Amino acid sequence: MLRRRSLIPYVLMAPGLLWLVVFFAWPLLQVFLASFWSGSVERGYTLSLSNWTNYPDAIAPVLPHVGRSILYSLTATVLTLLIAYPLAYTIAIRGGRFKNLLLFLVVAPFFTSFLLRTLSWKIILSDNGVIFGPLKDIGILPDDFRVLATPMAVVAGITYNFLPFMTLPIYVALEKIDFRLVEAAQDLYAGPWQRSGTLVGGGVGGVLAAGLSFAFGWPPVIPIVVAGLVGAFVGRVFVSEAFVRVTFPLSLPGVFAGSLLTFIPAVGDYVNAEFLGNPDSRMLGNVIQNRFLTQNDFPEASALSFILMAGILVTVLIYTRVLGTEQLTQSRI
Repeated sequence: MLRRRSLIPYVLMAPGLLWLVVFFAWPLLQVFLASFWSGSVERGYTLSLSNWTNYPDAIAPVLPHVGRSILYSLTATVLTLLIAYPLAYTIAIRGGRFKNLLLFLVVAPFFTSFLLRTLSWKIILSDNGVIFGPLKDIGILPDDFRVLATPMAVVAGITYNFLPFMTLPIYVALEKIDFRLVEAAQDLYAGPWQRSGTLVGGGVGGVLAAGLSFAFGWPPVIPIVVAGLVGAFVGRVFVSEAFVRVTFPLSLPGVFAGSLLTFIPAVGDYVNAEFLGNPDSRMLGNVIQNRFLTQNDFPEASALSFILMAGILVTVLIYTRVLGTEQLTQSRI
């Protein structure tokens, strides 16, 4: 009986391991081998390790797409953090009896297809749609103003689609915090962080505006000034020293987990750039999709896929070394 009991965990793990081997490990091996092919669909393919040059040959022409993917993904990750943290904080601290309802509303978009959610943004952001059409009719916006088919629309779509991936881990981390620690900090005079909060809030707002201006090609002066003033106001009024010294550090595991869960799929996303962007805003995922399904260039497509996968793996390994995933499952302090 003891021997049989010791086998129970392995028996329970067997279906999941079999699934991973058949539908993940084996296809991954096939992608790796295909990256060393040479030939074409018509002439057939030959496998040789001398075809390692597929990697530099594949990545060199698409370096702008790589940089664009990283820039858009980082921008969307920062925006989701700025939106998700107050949302998760409100649900965890102020949600009360409506907490479950609010959490359901956060995950409700997942009941709709990812493709349909993206196409809905195409309708909303259209030049004469429900938002910009009336604004143009009353003269607030010029007739040639547009958001659709721009980098802004791509980043907005990514931010919207991956917002729950940032919100839920932060909510879980905030739920673990014993807020008696915050009360103790406030009793020890960790009150409003007025002067420092103003400076830090203004700096964060200015840096974010500078990044957005670089990503979207905006003139940087006005966005930096406006975002700096808004950030300074938020830092002065809403940020306390107790939050900076207690709440935010204890919620960092959720922030890091949400950042990875947002950044990793966003880097390889191609749906938002395909439907909301233009040819100059294509990301690496669009290149891989085009190589596979349109050009039938399987060696270069496989090489690009493996490069992307390896980059994501390195990111995860660095994360686990710096933070440690065990911190995400710590019990309440």
